[in-house]
Amino acid sequence: MTEVTDGVLHTLFHSEQGGHEQVVLCQDRASGLKAVIAIHSTALGPALGGTRFHPYATEAEAVADALNLARGMSYKNAMAGLGHGGGKAVIIGDPEKIKSEELLLAYGRFVASLGGRYVTACDVGTYVADMDVVARECRWTTGRSPHNGGAGDSSVLTSFGVFQGMRASAQHLWGDPTLRGRTVGIAGVGKVGRHLVEHLLADGAEVVVTDVREDAVRALLEKHPTVRVAADAGELVRTPGLDVYAPCALGGALDDATVAALTATVVCGAANNQLAHPGVEKDLADRGILYAPDYVVNAGGVIQVADELLGFDFDRARAKAAKIFDTTLELFARAKTDGIPPAAAADRIAEQRMAESRLSRSVTVVA
Repeated sequence: MTEVTDGVLHTLFHSEQGGHEQVVLCQDRASGLKAVIAIHSTALGPALGGTRFHPYATEAEAVADALNLARGMSYKNAMAGLGHGGGKAVIIGDPEKIKSEELLLAYGRFVASLGGRYVTACDVGTYVADMDVVARECRWTTGRSPHNGGAGDSSVLTSFGVFQGMRASAQHLWGDPTLRGRTVGIAGVGKVGRHLVEHLLADGAEVVVTDVREDAVRALLEKHPTVRVAADAGELVRTPGLDVYAPCALGGALDDATVAALTATVVCGAANNQLAHPGVEKDLADRGILYAPDYVVNAGGVIQVADELLGFDFDRARAKAAKIFDTTLELFARAKTDGIPPAAAADRIAEQRMAESRLSRSVTVVA
């Protein structure tokens, strides 16, 4: 067994980041599909989480990402009050090069083979049109197009939820639930980030953005010419006068160097797994930076696709996503009472909800 593989298995079976119920490795040589489906918990119900399509450097890196993302979905769904556990899938490869109808159909068959223990949706590298294809082989698919009975683009309510988290952060820190007159830096203006820009501009905020894709920045500026642009994330976090930093791309954005350089007093963004390693949440608190935990504020998307399973109603889903404001405020109050960072408080609440659900099931079975 290689050292890398052994490291992944140690994470799965022995570390605090593990504890997953099931991990499935999927391969279809005819289509080129290589995928990992990770189910972290079904304590609250069937695992729900998106499918990430990404050119991982190694298979071990893909497995590790699936494990981390699935665990995050358990906590996200618990904090959002959904009747779902956490799961996530990753497809290995460059979607621009290998994505095909055959590959997506093969992936759908693998998800279907789990019999509803895992419900999939969109994530980085997958889109509504892809879920329509997957759904042809798997009824446990959300994030489909409205034409096919789905909720459509989940980034709409993801961005709305992040905006509610920012409003709650502003209320907690500055006593007013608005970003008017504040400067917000957004790293990543893709599916979620571009919608977030619109919410902030409508609220009267000044916005600074960066993205590794120049075309995404150009498209944003064509629509919103008042938005400022930073050369890269490093320049963005050092922007003088920055009030809020919003990581909205891939995970690990909050590492030691970034936290040390941050000029913002609030971090609230859409990216999953923003903390690069344990202890970063304490470093943020020690610097007086208020961190709104990613899986709390970015839950609007999963709220949207979960509602699809009930027969999608946008107004109902939006009303649920609006509660992220109250959830975030309550979380900050709990963190202050317990004397711990908000990320630790969120973990405690989510873990308590999952534990209580497991206990309830056990009592029911015994009875």
